[in-house]
Amino acid sequence: MKSYLNINQITRLRLISQSLFALFCLITGLQFYQFYLWATNASAMIAQRPPAVEAFLPLGALVSLKRLLLTGEFDTIHPAGLTIFLAALFLSLFLRKGFCGWICPIGFASNLAERIGRKLHILQAIPSWIDLPLLSLKYLLLAAFSWLILWKMNLQELTSFHYSSYNMISDAKMLHFFLEPSRLAGSIMLILVILSFIVKNPWCRYLCPHGALLGLLAIFSPFQVKRDQALCINCKKCETVCPASIHITARQAVRNSECISCLECLPVCPPKGCLQLTLPGKPTVQPLLLPALIIGSFLLFWLLARMTGHWQSQISPETFHQHYQQLESIGHP
Repeated sequence: MKSYLNINQITRLRLISQSLFALFCLITGLQFYQFYLWATNASAMIAQRPPAVEAFLPLGALVSLKRLLLTGEFDTIHPAGLTIFLAALFLSLFLRKGFCGWICPIGFASNLAERIGRKLHILQAIPSWIDLPLLSLKYLLLAAFSWLILWKMNLQELTSFHYSSYNMISDAKMLHFFLEPSRLAGSIMLILVILSFIVKNPWCRYLCPHGALLGLLAIFSPFQVKRDQALCINCKKCETVCPASIHITARQAVRNSECISCLECLPVCPPKGCLQLTLPGKPTVQPLLLPALIIGSFLLFWLLARMTGHWQSQISPETFHQHYQQLESIGHP
């Protein structure tokens, strides 16, 4: 393994992937802000609405997914959001939480904050008696949202929400929330940013319900990292670099729902062959195959969505413009 993979290569490759997706999200955000200004009459410059902004509406995508399963109808208002959500689910089920480890811009920002905190020597380890209860928070949030959407909402309510004015401007509502947060929301966001330099990935690890869902699916992924107990010297270097703080040396196979497929544990392991990426019936898999499949599959979803008309919203810019005028008066149905 050492001949073709080292920690610098895998870290650099992941950093490049995360950086490119983060840059794309930044450009998307700027484009959407220009569209928002035009649609709210704050700017006379006409701008196009970027479909990828819908990636930040996962709860709406969950509503659309249930409606798709019940009716067979794909979301026509926020189709890109549903496409990206389906891609993330697919990646997790077959390729572990690769979406979190190689694509998600929030995970990227958290990883950068962690690295800075480590260099400043302010990064702290959370005791297990605190860490374990906190881990349950995102699963409780996931359970609450799942109960409200998957269990409680019937088809009539799903359809009513789908065609509601609120759903049509949910992207603008999201942007407005971040542009003009309440004092409470602003304080919480500031605390999370500060904590990200002191604690490993507090949002991703403790509060992200989307990540919780992907983690549950990832348990069934055929890919897993296995540890050879006979070769392990218990140096715990793998655990030191693990962004998810998984106790790798305490198990033979890593099937933890927190694993984000970063692969950074493999090249730091001193005994050759102690940690291996595996598939059923295949004890050794070329590690770079996993990120190649993650990125390739995600881009394939995007390409297929564009080719089949499931990327661009069927709502005209003029209709969005009309609804954005009522941004302040439209509430949640």
